[in-house]
Amino acid sequence: MDKLRAKIISFRDLLATAWPIILITAVGFYIAYQFVQPAPPRSIIISSGPESGAYYAYAQQYAGLLKKHGITLEVKTSVSSWQNLQRLKKGEAHIAIIQGGIRDDTLSEDGKSSQFRTLGSITYEPIWVFYKNGQHINKLFLLRDLRIAVGQAGSSIRGLSLRLLQANGITADSETLSPLDDDEAASALLKGDVDAVFVIAPPEAEIVQSLLNAPEVKVMDFSQADAYLRRFPFLSKIILPRGVVDLVHELPPRDTTLLTTTANVVISDEFHPALSNLLLQAMTKVNGQGGFFQKPGEFPAYKDQGFLLADEAERYYQSGPPFLQRYFPFWLAVLIERMLVLALPIIILLLPLLRFAPSIYSWRVRSRIFRCYGDLKFMENELRKNYDRARKNEYLERLNRIEDDASSKNIPLGFTDLLYTLREHVNLVRERLTCLDSGETPVDNPPERQERDV
Repeated sequence: MDKLRAKIISFRDLLATAWPIILITAVGFYIAYQFVQPAPPRSIIISSGPESGAYYAYAQQYAGLLKKHGITLEVKTSVSSWQNLQRLKKGEAHIAIIQGGIRDDTLSEDGKSSQFRTLGSITYEPIWVFYKNGQHINKLFLLRDLRIAVGQAGSSIRGLSLRLLQANGITADSETLSPLDDDEAASALLKGDVDAVFVIAPPEAEIVQSLLNAPEVKVMDFSQADAYLRRFPFLSKIILPRGVVDLVHELPPRDTTLLTTTANVVISDEFHPALSNLLLQAMTKVNGQGGFFQKPGEFPAYKDQGFLLADEAERYYQSGPPFLQRYFPFWLAVLIERMLVLALPIIILLLPLLRFAPSIYSWRVRSRIFRCYGDLKFMENELRKNYDRARKNEYLERLNRIEDDASSKNIPLGFTDLLYTLREHVNLVRERLTCLDSGETPVDNPPERQERDV
């Protein structure tokens, strides 16, 4: 029974010492938890483009790579980058592949979208202006009196071509503009129903190859390319080398300067950071190869300034994938990253507090005995300076109360030596009292000295 009582006493002292540490650590955990990202979703949606287009092909490759990490990427087809942007805005997609130069009403004062973030550009998209005319055309304003196919209403090519033409004084309401899609425009150009067509497509595209190899069709050389780059920051300049289409017939017959926009992977602000890093790795594998116009490793990159660059993409371009994702499977890396945030209170708060916990516990137990030593010290001083023989019984009663008080203290077994030492000191004071009562002079002052030792 006594052992049980001692254990209970020891547990109470331990609990009294531990609860402030537990409370402080719990508050630290709560604060740290506010910074812990929720686990990434296992299913996300990307809005790409038509099944026959490059955007859809890229998205399918991303889906295959993400599936290896347990992420399902649903690929939705679309008719234009504008539709992709609208899906992203309405929450119908988490990711969208968007052509550079798309206008949106979410632009901030600096001209960048305030609602979305880009993970970077993934490829060049040359702007081809094919024309069938006897004269050499190297400036867009020379198309003013010609019939021009600018793409169907709502298409990406139409929006961009109209912006370029408007900068050259050709307005959207001009009767010379025809709303034809790519195939219709190419056929109309070859038949002579239109004089020029705008096409945005990679050089490997069938429509581009067919028009490049048509002997009566020429591709426009943008002699004012540098001026366009200043006015439209989302554009870049590339060179179509002489003879690259056909070395035998030397097509094109001269180096041709083209303007190009880029295809961009755009996400919403709420997109999970871990998935951003995983998607960036997929983009590097799919789009990092060399191409007709691009060098190996040139993409992905931040080329279209129309969207703010996501923080994860900025770090990725500077230092590569996150450290944990380089050496651990994706889901394990995410779990470790989340646990590290929760481990901060242990490292910063709990470990230092536990270091001082034994000292605090010891101080709490010793303080109970020290209070008795205070009473004993006070009484000894009184005996030494103002001893009154008539109050001997009162002195003895006070000593008994000090001893009884000490005996009633809940002292753990590991500290009972303090209790017995106090009793010895009480007896020493009793002996002093006896000496004073008999008229003898005490030779020492043990309680004062030994209290300092305790």
